[in-house]
Amino acid sequence: MAYAQIAHTATQEINREKIAPMLMKMFELWTLSTEEQLDALGLSKENRTALKRYREGHAISSGRDMLDRVGNLLAIHKNLRLLFPRNPELRYTWMKTRNKAFQGRTPVEAIQEMGFPGLLYVRSYLDRARGE
Repeated sequence: MAYAQIAHTATQEINREKIAPMLMKMFELWTLSTEEQLDALGLSKENRTALKRYREGHAISSGRDMLDRVGNLLAIHKNLRLLFPRNPELRYTWMKTRNKAFQGRTPVEAIQEMGFPGLLYVRSYLDRARGE
């Protein structure tokens, strides 16, 4: 299943086991630290075992918050792929690049500081950049 399909259907009942490795690969490409990954997923700092399970291919949580977060993260990834189709370096470093739109913070920092609203803010910024 492609990222775009998962981003579109993330809040529906889908194969959550297929999402976990894709999500972990995306985090790897973005070079997110363990703490940044936990923040993006809305997990506590003590919940590192969840990331380990996801890396091993276990299904992500079926909770609405998790599915909403994953759907938005995959939509961000999709937007970056569409905005920078010929520039994978920019596509994968964008999340950790300072941006005036986020008051000089990186998108990852905005997500860490603002939580779920920060995730929505980053996604909506990219949606607007694509003209949606």
